[in-house]
Amino acid sequence: MALYSLFTSRASPRRVLRRQQRGLLSPLVCVVVIVLTAVVMVVLFLLGTTKLLRYSSLIQKPIVLVREEMVGRKNHTAVLKTLPDFETHKVRAGAAESNWKPVTPPTASLPHLAPLPSASHQLPLQLQMMRNSSSNNIVMGPYHNWELFSADYQEMLLNLKIFVYPDVHSSSSKANRNSSSQAPNYDSVFLPLANPTNPKLGNYYSEHAFKVALLHSSLVTDRPEEANFFFMPFSINAMRNHPLLHSASSISDFIAQYTTRISSDFTFWNASDGADHFYVCCHSIGRDAASKHLALHNNAIQVTCSSSYFQRLYITHKDIGLPQVWPRRRDDDHRPFNPPAARNVLVFFAGRAQNSLVRQKLLDLWSNDTSFAISSGGLSLPYQEGFKRSKYCLHVKGYEVNTARVSDAIHYGCIPVIISNYYDLPFASVLDWSKFSIIVSEKDIHVLKEILLSVSKETYLKLYKNLSMVRRHFAWHSTPRSYDAFYMTAYQLWLKRGLQRIA
Repeated sequence: MALYSLFTSRASPRRVLRRQQRGLLSPLVCVVVIVLTAVVMVVLFLLGTTKLLRYSSLIQKPIVLVREEMVGRKNHTAVLKTLPDFETHKVRAGAAESNWKPVTPPTASLPHLAPLPSASHQLPLQLQMMRNSSSNNIVMGPYHNWELFSADYQEMLLNLKIFVYPDVHSSSSKANRNSSSQAPNYDSVFLPLANPTNPKLGNYYSEHAFKVALLHSSLVTDRPEEANFFFMPFSINAMRNHPLLHSASSISDFIAQYTTRISSDFTFWNASDGADHFYVCCHSIGRDAASKHLALHNNAIQVTCSSSYFQRLYITHKDIGLPQVWPRRRDDDHRPFNPPAARNVLVFFAGRAQNSLVRQKLLDLWSNDTSFAISSGGLSLPYQEGFKRSKYCLHVKGYEVNTARVSDAIHYGCIPVIISNYYDLPFASVLDWSKFSIIVSEKDIHVLKEILLSVSKETYLKLYKNLSMVRRHFAWHSTPRSYDAFYMTAYQLWLKRGLQRIA
């Protein structure tokens, strides 16, 4: 017992020492780990910063060159102050950058929907893209991807089928069913116009031209079971002129009742809850047409000239922008452009200022500039001559984002300058608008002249050449022609095919 006590008394101090050493070692290891971790984080941060600076230098260098090209002189400090931050623009105008990736049909169909970028930054990107274009890119012209579009377009011609509700042929037997012989006649709301090129149609011509072209096209089928889409043939413009359907409220009531009727008379609407149905309108009242029928608004496709993705009744991923075109004489779209050398006016615009604060600002800033032929009221140039003799023609937002001035400019070979924020431009999934027009933010009107004068001669000629290539896409024909406005609109529908029906 004494021996055991002696042994344990001698061993206990050593055991206690080892325990103390181990206790001291644990915090020491923790300190070492923390220090090493901190060192690694600092090294990674320094490496990341170095790469970021190197990347920034790569993207800033061409922008500086473009900015210097814009100014065209050494003293450009004042102009650079007006240019927005590059990174901010990159977020807002990503769709206009040169690394744009084309959509792959049939599933992807959405056009770029980013808010319109600042003009003073959109233009430098356009200049940069034009300047860096190779000969192969020039062949691509004004398209995102011509080969992809052309191949899918040919497939559309073979396979797209549209069923038109029979009201388009004779509406009385259906619309006035179970009514007395004295019931009002609404035939004019559905029937195609006998003379769709009547100049009195003015801004609403596209609405009627689409219907006439569709009925004369090979896309129509009388077999609804094979149809990809169903056309509701009512005309907002015709309703606006109908004595019983003049007001916006009456029009929306009529359309809601019509939608309810076809959903009960036919099975097609109920199969998709209207998702494969569409209607066409170019009148501003048309934006409220579906307001009193929830499924019509939420599901059916609105093909409209007033394609503003700022409006609550326009749904960008579902609806389609329609070009607003004035009636023209037959084959007028084949006349050659006035050459650039004959265009001695820098800017042309004619329009009522009372429709828009943006137009009023334009007139206040530039109406006294001799290089601008702009007016509200008395024209300094006849309307058509203004487009023929000018290098740039302004499309400035009025009551709506759209006007016929875009198609007028394209028709006469005048580079469109689009000053209309939130405008979902027609055919944007196919056409690269930065290659044949200049988009200017409304807030940059005060530097409009500086922007336009910064465009080099080479860039202007590329825009002009591309404009001649897109001209056919903005022309309507009673019997549609390949790649005209009708088939381009039909292609936008084609991109939305493949909708799943409920039953």
